[in-house]
Amino acid sequence: MELIGERLKLRPLMKHDANELYNNAKDLEISKYTTLPYPYKLNHAEEFIIESNKKILKKENYELGIELLKTRTIIGMMSLIDLDYDNKNSEIGYWLGKKYWRKKLAKEAIKLILNYGFNELKLERIYARVMSPNISSAKLLESVGFIYEGRSRKASFRKGKWMDDLRYGLLREEFF
Repeated sequence: MELIGERLKLRPLMKHDANELYNNAKDLEISKYTTLPYPYKLNHAEEFIIESNKKILKKENYELGIELLKTRTIIGMMSLIDLDYDNKNSEIGYWLGKKYWRKKLAKEAIKLILNYGFNELKLERIYARVMSPNISSAKLLESVGFIYEGRSRKASFRKGKWMDDLRYGLLREEFF
């Protein structure tokens, strides 16, 4: 499975991607608003690759590496997780290595996974949770059509403090 865009490819991770995954994920700024452990170690990347591929085979989650076509390197992750086939919905998740921020690469990757979710998986709703201080991520979701649906108070505990989750959703008919 590969989803190819103008500058990016979303694809399952391979064993040899572990170093690139590690090098992008080990930054404290990346772990700040994600579920990635900190400090992030190479063995975290190696284990994640094995587990994510098992979930793809079972069609439970689609955790795909974001590959920059120009350099053929993994620069982050894009996911559809908690797939609920009965209710036709899934949660989107993503992160990019810090040096790839503010280049509209995440926006391209999100559009690729949304297209896959709505067209191939026949989902009716894709939703996202953003830890409230992460306004950049909230604005990114809004820029591709996600609608703010509400706030879950004290929903995430990161780095010793509670954060609210901002809830966003996108329906099939809003995407098309």
